[in-house]
Amino acid sequence: MNLDIKVTQEKDKSVVKLFGEIDAYTAPDLKDTLLPLATHEGQTIEVDLENVSYMDSTGLGVFVSALKATREVDSHLKLIKLQDRVLRLFTITGLNEVIDIDSEVRGGN
Repeated sequence: MNLDIKVTQEKDKSVVKLFGEIDAYTAPDLKDTLLPLATHEGQTIEVDLENVSYMDSTGLGVFVSALKATREVDSHLKLIKLQDRVLRLFTITGLNEVIDIDSEVRGGN
């Protein structure tokens, strides 16, 4: 499966909509998209995961890298619209305690 990435820019916010699966094959593209956005001071990066049905630990690593990058330049990373199975990964690893995740969870199997 592929990962489609669509980025739109609002005033002080980048919205990154993801479609597909995040795994060892697609994570490098996601990282190449997120990290440059994360280095802009005072920026909010909002990642919409509504259409991501699968993510493995490689994807978690990308979000940890993006979080570190945003903290270095006083920006903010927020994940929104996670499906249950994706949210579960963040919860099991404890990353839900350090990454801003919208509590409104989407359905999905």
